[in-house]
Amino acid sequence: MKPLPLPKQKNLRADCAWVIYQILEQGKSSRECLERVQRRHNARDNAWLQEMSLGVMRRLPILQYWLRTLLDRPLKGNKKVVEHLILLGLYQLNFSRVSKHAAVGETVAAASYLNAAGLKGLVNAVLRNFQREELASKPVDDAIINSGLPKWLYKAIEEAYDADADHVRNETNAMAPIWLRVNTLQTSLTAFTEALDGAGVQYTLSDQHSDAIILTNREDITALPGFEKGHFAVQDGAAQLAAHYLKPQANERILDCCAAPGGKTGHIVERAPNTEYVLALDADASRLKRVEENMTRLKHQVEIKQGDAAAPDSWWDGKLFDRILLDAPCSATGVIRRHPDIRWLRKANDIDNLAQLQRRILDTLWGLLKPGGTLLYATCSILPKENATQIAQFLSDTPDAMLSPITKTETPEKPGRQIKPGEQQMDGFYYARLVKSAE
Repeated sequence: MKPLPLPKQKNLRADCAWVIYQILEQGKSSRECLERVQRRHNARDNAWLQEMSLGVMRRLPILQYWLRTLLDRPLKGNKKVVEHLILLGLYQLNFSRVSKHAAVGETVAAASYLNAAGLKGLVNAVLRNFQREELASKPVDDAIINSGLPKWLYKAIEEAYDADADHVRNETNAMAPIWLRVNTLQTSLTAFTEALDGAGVQYTLSDQHSDAIILTNREDITALPGFEKGHFAVQDGAAQLAAHYLKPQANERILDCCAAPGGKTGHIVERAPNTEYVLALDADASRLKRVEENMTRLKHQVEIKQGDAAAPDSWWDGKLFDRILLDAPCSATGVIRRHPDIRWLRKANDIDNLAQLQRRILDTLWGLLKPGGTLLYATCSILPKENATQIAQFLSDTPDAMLSPITKTETPEKPGRQIKPGEQQMDGFYYARLVKSAE
């Protein structure tokens, strides 16, 4: 599908349809697309744009089913974006608080901003027929459509989780809470919660995390007490376990590999402020800017470098590391509830390619680890091929690698901790801790 320029004139629904088009037809991430259109709108409209575009991603299979039922034939070429506008209209009618009148009228009007004024009648007819035929009330006897997931992922979860598959799929579609991590080098949990209380911000504490806050409602993060002073970072509870499992100590050299946007890097510093050296490495220069911004706000001193983890000659100083955190490139299937576009950006054959990349990086970094050192392997995936299967094979192939169990039930054949989406309110995540033989 050829690129589609952003509408010349801003319009809420036309811009939202453009975002949906970019994700589904061009393979762009929602973050990238939303940033472009949100520069044109105010804060309230930006929240609407995010809610609607990501809502369509969550409900896409049933929306497409309705669209196929109502549309005689697919639209092609530069008119294809109108299909995405109709998907937005269907979502508004059935899954949002938008009034029925506005959902139809404003969506029809938006076609003009997409250079498709001639298709306004079609948009109107499809949305009116959806209401008239009461399609939303007619059950669809298709488990995959009802799951909101692509077929390949539905089946992958079925294979991996068996009797628990429905629960995993349901949690994958749930809304994720916002977790904060208190920066204990700048404030305390008590002082921070008192500041939240004073600002009327509602939250709960976590039984599993000593310095975490879970917000009850969606909040403007930059307006929370202590943001400018670096009193906290936004970081899901599962990601907060990385520094805990890595166990950084004073006077150590530590590598945080694939570090952007820097949440785990900051937590490592907070847990071991007297460590000798922390290197935050990432291949993406644009994402490293986020690391720099976060480290500056949190007042942490670390070395930040751009580099390919599988090609250390371009960035490594030749000194071995005591501990390495490898937050490996992965399918991100464990954070779909937070980034619902991921389900449509990933394809089945991506998993094998990612597993090969993970193994290549793992093999490379193992050579940079001191004898007796610790490597913590992490992914935000829920698929065994990237996780337990990957680490079991590495242990089998690597004589000087030993499993350092995180849980009591681990074995070299079934290593690591797999966190399911929604478990203790956390994202889906996987951890395995490995130790290099001292001999």
